[in-house]
Amino acid sequence: MTDEEMLPNEPEQASNYSEDDIVTLDWNVHIRERPGMYIGKLGDGSSPDDGIYVLLKEVIDNAIDEFMMGFGRMVDVSVTESSVSVRDFGRGIPLGKMIDAVSKINTGAKYDSKAFKKSIGLNGVGVKAVNALSCDFMVKSVRDGKMKSARFTGGKLVDETEITDTDEPNGTQVEFTPDPTIFIDYRYREDYILPLLKNYTYLNTGLTIDFNGQKFFSRHGLLDLLTDTMTNDPRYPIIHLKDDDIEVAMTHAPQYGEEYYTFVNGQHTTQGGTHLTAFKEAVSRTIKEFIGKSQYEYSDIRNGIVAAVSIKVEEPVFESQTKTKLGSQSMGPEGPTVAKAIGDFMKTHLDNYLHRNPETADIIKKIVDDNERERKAMAGVTKKAREQAKKVNIHNKKLLDCRVHLNDVRGQEEKKLQSSIFITEGDSAAGSITKIRNVETQAVFSLRGKPKNTFGKTKKMVYENDEFYQLQAALNIEDSIDNLRYNKVVIATDADVDGMHIRMLLLTFFLQFFPDLVKKGHVYILETPLFRVRNKKTSKRSAGSRSRTVPDDTYYCYTDEERISAINKLGNNAEITRFKGLGEISPEEFRRFIGEDMRADQVSLHKQDGVSELLRFYMGKNSLERQNFIIDNLVVEDDSQIS
Repeated sequence: MTDEEMLPNEPEQASNYSEDDIVTLDWNVHIRERPGMYIGKLGDGSSPDDGIYVLLKEVIDNAIDEFMMGFGRMVDVSVTESSVSVRDFGRGIPLGKMIDAVSKINTGAKYDSKAFKKSIGLNGVGVKAVNALSCDFMVKSVRDGKMKSARFTGGKLVDETEITDTDEPNGTQVEFTPDPTIFIDYRYREDYILPLLKNYTYLNTGLTIDFNGQKFFSRHGLLDLLTDTMTNDPRYPIIHLKDDDIEVAMTHAPQYGEEYYTFVNGQHTTQGGTHLTAFKEAVSRTIKEFIGKSQYEYSDIRNGIVAAVSIKVEEPVFESQTKTKLGSQSMGPEGPTVAKAIGDFMKTHLDNYLHRNPETADIIKKIVDDNERERKAMAGVTKKAREQAKKVNIHNKKLLDCRVHLNDVRGQEEKKLQSSIFITEGDSAAGSITKIRNVETQAVFSLRGKPKNTFGKTKKMVYENDEFYQLQAALNIEDSIDNLRYNKVVIATDADVDGMHIRMLLLTFFLQFFPDLVKKGHVYILETPLFRVRNKKTSKRSAGSRSRTVPDDTYYCYTDEERISAINKLGNNAEITRFKGLGEISPEEFRRFIGEDMRADQVSLHKQDGVSELLRFYMGKNSLERQNFIIDNLVVEDDSQIS
């Protein structure tokens, strides 16, 4: 190589770099080109943290602020699959500034008002982002018998009305349709909207939200939240503590792990933050000091705890624009630290409660004693399991990790949110996924067969069973699911009886020992097609050319209805394959099943599901009861099949 060849290349346009290369984007253009900076990930509505729900929340937050200021006790919310309407009955945006309030960045009423200092939206961006990211956005304000409205497209004003007389009650109405060119194939799902709206009512007692004709209201705040959401009965009456800036509801349930719901100024901080850390420390210390037993570990006190914590902070600082994790160290510019405020609150209120309610205090002591005994009984087993784990390199034996964790470099937080792990059974299924996965964000954990039934067992089983211990280690959830390494835990089993059984055994494992993993929406079931219907002629030509791409006239069908539709499209050229297992699906075909269009059902857990009874019935030692149920509900289409 010559000296000239070794010189660094100089781009031709570099010498032309000038003032003309410096551009200033309009506010709406910047939001549309960098939406992730304002609303996090985009998504299609299949996940509760997708952008379309952030847009909905930004608009509702403004209505809630009016309620908090003492104006309007009702908010009407109407949502279709593609559009939203929110009407509050507050004071209404000042008519002369209405257009500026929804279309000029850093324009709002919350900067200088002391009453708004404990609001969520202080940067004047929220509703502007909704405007910019909507193909149709309408705002209407009513104030003291006068009304004005305006309509936008992509943040650009396309129409406005003059100020006119009206007999409508005061308030603001916002209607918007997210831009389908930004939110591809999106759809609003009621299952994700209902928890959001209910949380607003728990955090704002006296507020009524009318959602598509359903009314939601709370009288007892966070106590109602736990009562409505706990999937197991509390082991003692829920403790409800409250002052001006801090509210706590807590109890213990017959379950493993810790379950928390945390909020800051009405924002559901799903990833916790400084307030959650402070609460966990404070509740542990207060109970330990009350009982007066120094050998307790904090894990003894918190195992099985279910709690909701809400605080109000002046000018809160979050670790991302979507505000899911509090970063503030203090309650306000002149206030105490978050840790001190919550610590003092718990020391005073919880300690007083325990002294005044000795029956509850005795139950808590028994729970902690039982947890301590189990921890000590497991000490030897745990030590042995950890020593065994040192001898077995999990990355070689069971886990094929993704680069985002192997590298673990800074600046990859967004990729970590996109990370997933597929739990498969058998080498063939794991092999297909492994060959075609996205190595940046997708990991694979391979089971060697059917796992054990964990129903009714203690956590000791996790450490005595190599399969479960290695799975726990791969997920990094031994101490807390706060350390979960993958945002999505995807169970990928065959769509046959054995596959369904393995799926049930894994779900039982998670529900038995790590219920919060399910409740926080991390567990999914991978959907894979039952049939492939393709054109005989096209498939032969494709095979002859050794093409790595799947022909366009190949249909993957997840139901009989889809299979019949595909056959009708191809007519006599239809070739039908019934997939018996994941191992029969080639890596190239698997590409579309675990890529951007992956079909994965999120496993949800609700109070009304009666999970404890379901697990007892399907996984308990009641074989005769299940057998009779099957016989009583057996449907036989052809009588000749009965011998």
